[in-house]
Amino acid sequence: MAKWTENDIPDLSGKRALVTGAASGIGFEAARGLAQHGAEVLLVDRNERAGAEALQTIRALRADAKVSFLPLDLSSQQAVREFAARLVAEGRPLDILINNAGIQPISERRTSGDGFELTFGIGHLGHFTLTAGLLPLLLQSAAPRVVTVSSLVHRLGSFDWDDLQMERNYFAQRPYNQTKLANMLFGRELQRRATAKGLPLLSLIVHPGVSRTNIGSSRKGLGDFHLMDRMISVVMGVVMSVFGQSAAGGGWPTLYAATSPAVTPGGFYGPDGLGETRGAPAPAKIHKAGLDDAAAQKLWQVSEQLTGVRFVELD
Repeated sequence: MAKWTENDIPDLSGKRALVTGAASGIGFEAARGLAQHGAEVLLVDRNERAGAEALQTIRALRADAKVSFLPLDLSSQQAVREFAARLVAEGRPLDILINNAGIQPISERRTSGDGFELTFGIGHLGHFTLTAGLLPLLLQSAAPRVVTVSSLVHRLGSFDWDDLQMERNYFAQRPYNQTKLANMLFGRELQRRATAKGLPLLSLIVHPGVSRTNIGSSRKGLGDFHLMDRMISVVMGVVMSVFGQSAAGGGWPTLYAATSPAVTPGGFYGPDGLGETRGAPAPAKIHKAGLDDAAAQKLWQVSEQLTGVRFVELD
């Protein structure tokens, strides 16, 4: 059986998609692939300059590409709610939502304006609020999909329910692992709740394997680098150069989940090569922590409490 490639993406004319973290890396590649196959794509990112460059690149590949850029800082709960409210007020259906944005933290603990640990605040709580806010538009679509980008390191994640913001025992990789496990559990719980309500929504989770993106170098904008941060950057650079595939290849699981008719509700997809680090999209292995339904339900409830947001259509 032939392996999936971008050539297998169907004509997406008439579809409308939104991709977070779309100015670069995996998010850009997902936005590009969708736009090149005819979808109207909203590129969402906090970096407006990179967003403008991303639009130019996509339009150079397809002159009639239907793309636009919308700035959003996912670390601000108020900004996310206002952003979603503006789109809902426009009333246009949304067929595909790709929750991709995230940061690779540094050894100095940082918090959002809402007081959340920054990695968790952006990567999970920001997307939790955004998905809830856009759900009315998704449910106007006949076959809506939400794709949430997790990582191989979800298997290293865990939750200290008494210290989700990691005010104790903080070190750089820990919030990233926790956030990527949260992405996994959120995607699976979203599917469980949609199915229980008989809704047509598909929630898929993906990981890009090891891909050469700028997520490592972007850490430098988060604060002062310490020795450990420099060491982590060196290790990431080596791993990406030895095992990594291109950002375009890393975006394939996301594009597959967003468009393939062969996906399974609540499914997890990643590269099929060595250790799931690279290759064509295929079903990926979920670590036992990602299969913990009780933890998924608790995370959902805690996320509602932290954000003050409810998925009204799923209650």
